[in-house]
Amino acid sequence: MKTIEVIKVTKKRLAILFGGRSAEHEVSVDSANNIYKAINKEKYEVIVIGIDHKGKWYLYNKKDLKNLTDPDKKEDYFEKLALIPGNNDKQFYNLEKNKFIKKIDVIFPVLHGPYGEDGTIQGLIKNIDTPFVGAGVLASAIAMDKGVMKRLLSEENINIADYQVIKNNKNYEANNLINKLGLPLFVKPANLGSSVGVKKVTKKEELTNAIDYALKFDNKVIVEEFIKGREIECSVLGNEKIKASLPGEIIPQDDFYSYEAKYINDQGAVLSFPAELSDELTKKIKEISLKVYKTLLTEGMARVDCFLKEDGEIIVNEINTIPGFTKISMYPKLWEISGIGYSDLINHLIELAFKRYEKEIKLKNNYN
Repeated sequence: MKTIEVIKVTKKRLAILFGGRSAEHEVSVDSANNIYKAINKEKYEVIVIGIDHKGKWYLYNKKDLKNLTDPDKKEDYFEKLALIPGNNDKQFYNLEKNKFIKKIDVIFPVLHGPYGEDGTIQGLIKNIDTPFVGAGVLASAIAMDKGVMKRLLSEENINIADYQVIKNNKNYEANNLINKLGLPLFVKPANLGSSVGVKKVTKKEELTNAIDYALKFDNKVIVEEFIKGREIECSVLGNEKIKASLPGEIIPQDDFYSYEAKYINDQGAVLSFPAELSDELTKKIKEISLKVYKTLLTEGMARVDCFLKEDGEIIVNEINTIPGFTKISMYPKLWEISGIGYSDLINHLIELAFKRYEKEIKLKNNYN
């Protein structure tokens, strides 16, 4: 009788990194929950690391992981972690149990906004020599800063809304701004997403309060002309070889697509999948989205947001390198209607992280 040799397949160890120090912290918790549920547990051993609002790191050591809870709550199953650069096999130290945790093979950052989507976390992860999902340090920083992003897009002749950067509440003149940009206009923090800190200004008297409000969230503010048009979004996926999803449309039920409409009130906007567009416009939006992605040196994933004017002109609004993964988020929904299901999408993003890492480690790091 032949003996059948059973080959044990070693799972890759993946860490979901969520929470963070930004105003989009709560969105991150929701996104992480959805990603955790979608990851193939037959292929990956999943651990969860939470970052609270103060920037402290915790190993989520709860047996039942059906619903991840906020690291700000400090339940007993959150164990304090320290990150150790320069040691590939011992990246994290458990301060509660006084020992290193088992080596992590890949990290999936689900940190929206500053200190997570802006290159800071990406730089830390590179210092522990570990693959990670999503854009690298430079692309993350560029995409987060709307002023820098708009300048680079403009240099590539990509249509953007007219704008002005405000760095404090004294270096602008209201009449000059309104003469240049018109009314209504939008005021938004330069380094936030999810419509946090955004105000629509319809009269001169509202401008100062809107700028002061945005400056509570960031040291730099974008004042932008109002674009009348349909809100169209397109998901992009890939490293060197990239592809765009079918576009979708957001139809706000209020003045604009606010934070509440995105994440709290599921009646705050109508989401159209795919957007009702001609084949020609669909192709054009996909091409522009790919151009934006390449111009800003993005890898892994991003969602490109545009306005479609009545005359057919397409105005690029922004790019998100860690888009939402909540149950009503556009990025995964657009891939679903384009033929890639949620779980397959997560798996593909992880594989892209490994491919980029394998390419990077071949680079020489010494002169000899």
